[in-house]
Amino acid sequence: MILVRSNKLLEMKLFIVVSLFCVVAVTWGKPASTYTDKWDNINVDEILESKRLLKGYVDCLLDRGRCTPDGKTLKETMPDALENECSKCTQKQKEGSDKVIRFLVNKRADLWKELSAKYDPDNKYQQRYKDKIDSVKEKQ
Repeated sequence: MILVRSNKLLEMKLFIVVSLFCVVAVTWGKPASTYTDKWDNINVDEILESKRLLKGYVDCLLDRGRCTPDGKTLKETMPDALENECSKCTQKQKEGSDKVIRFLVNKRADLWKELSAKYDPDNKYQQRYKDKIDSVKEKQ
């Protein structure tokens, strides 16, 4: 009788320990589900329409100038977003990035080329996102 209780107690302790390890492993190894949404309400159109604001962001991204807090965050998250197909982007961030790509590809190809040279020197992402980039190009 004592042996049966002892085995059940041991099994229960083992189950609890294994469960705790599983919970820790899952939560510790899990990346954040999305990037911060702190800047989701930035007016992207205002930035794209202003040569001064756009130049500030591009200069930040290309290490040619100071970065605002949101420019710094963009610069830090861009490599991960490119590598992981913006999987941690909020819906607003995806919409904003589509708008920026469309603008740069169609209206500021010079900036698109500079940014591509820095963030995609091997054309890895240009190839991966070729269909998406081609779909935003305006027909001449």
